[in-house]
Amino acid sequence: MEGDRPATRLDAAAAAHVATTLQALATPSRLLILSELRQGPRPVTELADAVGMEQSAVSHQLRLLRNLGLVTGTRAGRNIVYSLYDQHVAQLLDEAVYHSEHLRLGLVERPEIVG
Repeated sequence: MEGDRPATRLDAAAAAHVATTLQALATPSRLLILSELRQGPRPVTELADAVGMEQSAVSHQLRLLRNLGLVTGTRAGRNIVYSLYDQHVAQLLDEAVYHSEHLRLGLVERPEIVG
């Protein structure tokens, strides 16, 4: 993502919207669902099996993710097949995973938190 576009300063409204999006990513179950969708479109039943959750719980999480513009759903017969909204969602997920792994492996020195 570096170099793709210049850094943007956020106003209060944009900061609130970004915070809401990042809060949606702060739940392990939602990250698991998005990670599965990163592999390609899936119906709720497949997602529930893949992430080890009840179908109703996955549907609830997908509804929230859809309302935030992170996933889309397309009716296919009796099922709704979900996919990532666009490549930006995949990039956001990839960058979050990369950053987490980068820190976990100690590839960057972090200041110790005192308090």
